[in-house]
Amino acid sequence: MKHVLLFAQVEDLSVLLLIGALVIFVVVIALLAVMANFFWLWIQSKTTRAGIGFLDLLGMWLRRVDARTIVRSKIMAVQAGLGDDEITSQELEAHYLARGNVPQVIRALIAARKSAIIRLSFSEAAAIDLAGRDVLEAVQTSVYPKVIDCPPKGAARDTLDAVAKDGIQLKVKVRVTVRANLERLIGGATEETIIARVGEGIVSAIGSAEDHKAVLENPDLISKAVLEKQLDSNTAFQIVSIDIADIDVGENIGARLQADRAEADMRVARARAESRRAAAVAAEQEMIAKIEESRAKLVEAEAEVPRAMAAAFTSGVLTIMDYYRLKNVDADTQMRRSIADVSQRDYKPAPAS
Repeated sequence: MKHVLLFAQVEDLSVLLLIGALVIFVVVIALLAVMANFFWLWIQSKTTRAGIGFLDLLGMWLRRVDARTIVRSKIMAVQAGLGDDEITSQELEAHYLARGNVPQVIRALIAARKSAIIRLSFSEAAAIDLAGRDVLEAVQTSVYPKVIDCPPKGAARDTLDAVAKDGIQLKVKVRVTVRANLERLIGGATEETIIARVGEGIVSAIGSAEDHKAVLENPDLISKAVLEKQLDSNTAFQIVSIDIADIDVGENIGARLQADRAEADMRVARARAESRRAAAVAAEQEMIAKIEESRAKLVEAEAEVPRAMAAAFTSGVLTIMDYYRLKNVDADTQMRRSIADVSQRDYKPAPAS
């Protein structure tokens, strides 16, 4: 019985040892796989003096950080002359975990260092990148100024149209040279604001000119007037120069406006004349109505004559002889009037000799 128990214990111990050996084998295989995964990165870091150890690589793996991106970015920075006092692997990891573009930030820092005219720290570059701006493009624009067309290509109008005080329209194309202002890149206005301000300044400068010929003779007066207004305030750019690329003479807006005003005045005068004509016609019709009313009164008065004569006969005031003499006078008057009408129709003036 004792031998059976001893054999069972030995068998259980062998099973445990076998399980332990399998666990150790799996752990060793996992460690070898991890070491194989990070071995070449570690070799690259050591040979380039990037300063990233094997434990750092393992920590990146545990923190779900792309070690390949961090190592290559750190190698690129070290080879460009950026030391650990300027950029550390912990800063690179933090920027990666913040969903930043680590290689782009490193390229921007290298471009700023090589230009020797821009001072840009990693924290500033990381802030610009996290703000959604292309930090490398900003550095390149700061080193090599950028030319912006005003109006931009593809706009509704190809030129900026403005009218001088003499009424002549001028069509202008402008090229604005800008340099990125890294200090105001975060929160500063973009290119659209620069284009809008420059367009407004050009229109205002031309509109204040007394004669369009003066603008054609000296186009630089416009650019100088616009530059004096400091249009780049609160923007992400600094205006280097404003150049007049093209200027053409357009329509005579002043003459057209005067013609439109004259046409409007003529329409107003016609309306007033029509109003006066209508008033005159109304007055004429009123006078005709009064004449007809007077004629009606005359006819009514003439109708009273026979009655008056009858009353005169009845009262003896008018005799029969008086009535006949009145008839003779009336007939004589009618005859004279007829003779006068006939003589007027037959009369023809003698021709001049």
